Amino acid sequence: MAKVDGNGVLRLAAVLGGLAPLAAAAQPAGVPQEVALSELSVAGTGIGLAESATSPVVGYRATRSATATRTDTPLRDTPQSVQVVPREVIEDRQDVRLSDALQNVSNVQPGGTLQGRSDTFLIRGFRTQTYAIDGVLLNQANNFLSTQRDLADVERIEVLKGPASVLYGRGDPGGLVNIVTRRPTLTPSGDLTLQGGSYGFARLQGSVSGALPGTEGFAGRVSFAAQDDPTFRNYGDGRANSRFFVAPAFTWTPTADTRVEFLAEITRQDSQYDEGLIAYRGRVPLDNISRFYGTSNSRYAGASNFATLRIEHDLTPDVTLRQIVNVQSGSFDVFAARATAVNAAGTLVTRRGSIVNSDFASIDTQSEVVAKFDAFGFRNTFLAGFEYTNGYRRPISQQTTATTTTSFLNPVPRINFGTFTFLNDLQQRNDLYGVYLQDQIDLGAGLQLLLGTRMDFGSQFYFSRTAASRTIPPEQELFGFSPRVGLVYRPIEPLTLYASYTNSFKPQTDNVFGATNPPPETGVQYEVGARYDLVPDRLTVSAAAFSITRQNVSATDPVNTGFSVITGAQRSEGVEVDIAGEILPGWKIIGGLGYLDAKITKDTTFAVGNRLIGVPEFSGSVWSTYQVQTGEWRGFGVGFGATYVGARFGDLNNSYKVGAYTRLDAAVFYDYERYRFAINARNLTDARYIEQPFNQFNNQPGAPLTVLASITARM
Repeated sequence: MAKVDGNGVLRLAAVLGGLAPLAAAAQPAGVPQEVALSELSVAGTGIGLAESATSPVVGYRATRSATATRTDTPLRDTPQSVQVVPREVIEDRQDVRLSDALQNVSNVQPGGTLQGRSDTFLIRGFRTQTYAIDGVLLNQANNFLSTQRDLADVERIEVLKGPASVLYGRGDPGGLVNIVTRRPTLTPSGDLTLQGGSYGFARLQGSVSGALPGTEGFAGRVSFAAQDDPTFRNYGDGRANSRFFVAPAFTWTPTADTRVEFLAEITRQDSQYDEGLIAYRGRVPLDNISRFYGTSNSRYAGASNFATLRIEHDLTPDVTLRQIVNVQSGSFDVFAARATAVNAAGTLVTRRGSIVNSDFASIDTQSEVVAKFDAFGFRNTFLAGFEYTNGYRRPISQQTTATTTTSFLNPVPRINFGTFTFLNDLQQRNDLYGVYLQDQIDLGAGLQLLLGTRMDFGSQFYFSRTAASRTIPPEQELFGFSPRVGLVYRPIEPLTLYASYTNSFKPQTDNVFGATNPPPETGVQYEVGARYDLVPDRLTVSAAAFSITRQNVSATDPVNTGFSVITGAQRSEGVEVDIAGEILPGWKIIGGLGYLDAKITKDTTFAVGNRLIGVPEFSGSVWSTYQVQTGEWRGFGVGFGATYVGARFGDLNNSYKVGAYTRLDAAVFYDYERYRFAINARNLTDARYIEQPFNQFNNQPGAPLTVLASITARM
C-alpha cells in the first residue's frame, strides 16, 4: 500500500492548490447559477435560501432531514430523536475523526477503533460498527468498515436515535449514523486546508466544485484528503498512521423534473495495529499513556470503495420516482502481536502473533416512490420502497502463533514470532429483500401521524470454521418484521411533542464460536420527546426519554479468544437533552446531556444486572463559539468546549472500570477575506483518561494536550 508521509502532504498541497482556479475556469458563460429542484432533490443553499435535507446548514442549527423518513421533512415533524452536526461545527472544532464530531451529540460515545482499524460508536448504550452514507448502509455482511471515515466530503452528520430498521432493514437498536456528503454546485467554489500539529500530525484536505463545460446542468465536485498521524503512542521505530481519501461527485439536471447524482469514495489506510492499554486488578494504569504492547511491525492495511448512482424523476409535482444503485468493496490485512494475558504478579504480558486477511463486496438497490395526496380530508406523504442487497465477506485466513512475553510496565516493541498455524476463518453471504411502506399523515389541529412497516426476507450463508470443525452448514432463511408508529403534536408554534414505537432487525455478523447460522438480533424502542425553539428560527432545545430492549446480542467470548458468543437480552433506558443554534448574533452553541441505565437483563454467560461495556451513567458536552460581527475586530473568533464522560466498565463481566474524565478544548480563529487562520487546542488540562474501553487488552487512552494550527483558503 502506498504511504502518504508528511512531506507527501506538503507536495500534494502544492499540486492541488491549483485546482481551485480551474473550477472557476470551468464555469461556461451562460450557465445559470441556480437550478429549480423539487423538495426531494439535492439542492444547494446559502444565506437567504431555504434549507433542504441535503444542503449546507447555515450555522449550528439544522431544521430539516431525510434520515428518519427518506423524505425531506422538518425535524420538528419527526417523531424520533434526530441530531445533526453541521459542517460548520466540524470546521470550527477542526475535527478530523468521526468520533470527535459525534461527541457533540448526547448519549453518543466513541466505542473503540478496533485497534486503529475503523470507527465504532455507542449510541444510547449500544455499540454500532457501521453507518450509512447518503442513506445507504454499509455492507450488511461485514461487521465493520475496513477504514476510518474521513470528513473531507462531509456536509453534515446525522444521528437517528433508536432503531431504524423500518427504512434501512438491518441495523443496531441504539441508532443510525448517516453521513450526508457535499453535493456539487453549479456556482464555482473551493476550499483548501493545511493542518499541522502536535506529535507530527500533518493533513491536507480540500474540495473543488463547479459546472462542467459541454452539458447544461452538469456539475462536479472532488473532495480529497491526505494525512499522517504519528500520535503520542510509543511505537518504537514504527511508521506513522497514514490515510488517503478522494471522493468525486457529479450531478446532472437534464430537465426540471429529472435529477441524476453519482458519488464515489476511495480510501486507503496504513496504520499501526494498536490495542492500547491493558487492564489489571480492576483498573487501567494511566501512569504512562504511551505504553505500547505491540511491535513496530504490527501493521494494519485497509482499503474501501463506495459508489452510488441516484436518479429521481417527478412524474407530477406530487409523485416522484427514485432509483438508487450502490456498490461497495474493500479489504484489509493484519499482521500483529496481540496481548492475551497478564501474570498474577502483574509483571509480564503474554502475547500471540496474528495474521488476518479479508475482503468484502456488496450491491444494494433501492426503488422508491413518494406521493403526496389528500385522502379523507387529510394530507398524506406516502413512501413505498423495495430494496435488494447482496453482500459477502471472506476472511481468507486467520492464523496465530506463540510469541515472546514482554514487561507489563516497560514493554518493548520487539518480539520473536513462531510458526503461524491456522486458527479459524469466517465466510458469510447475505441475500436479502426488503419491502417497506410509510405514510406521514397531517391530521390537522397540530397533529401528525407516522405509520411504517417493513418486511425483510432472504437467506444467509454463515460458515465459521476452526481446525476442529469444518462442516459446511446449510443456508439460513431470514425474516424480519419491523413496524413503526409515531405521533407528533404541536400545541403552540415553538413547541413540539412526540411519541414513537419502533423495531430493529440485524443478521449476525460476528464470528460466533461453534455456531451454525446464529439467530438474528432484534430490538424494540419506546420513546417520548419534545422540541422547543428558545429563540425562534435560531436556537432549539430538544429532549427525549426512551427504553430499548435488545435480544440475541453478540459479545466477546470470554473463553475462546478471537470469537464471539450470543448472549441473552440487554436493556437501555435513559433521558437526554440537546441544544443547537445561535444565542445572539455571532454566538453559537451545540451540545447535549445524557443519562443511561444500560445493563444485562437476561443471560447465561454474564451476570444479569451488569452494566454494558463503555456506557457511562452520565455524560455531556458543549461547544460554543463567538465571532465579532462588526468593527475593527470583525472576523476574529474564539471557541470553548467541555466534555464530561462518567466512569465505565470495560467488559460485560464488569471486572474492571475506567474513571470519569472532563476534557476542556479551545480555539482561536480569524477570517480575513477568503482565508481562515485557526489554532485549536484539545485537552487543555492535559488530563489522563481512557477514551475508549473495549475489553481487558483493548483500552485506548485519550490524547494529552494537543495543538493544531490550520490555514484555510476559499474561493
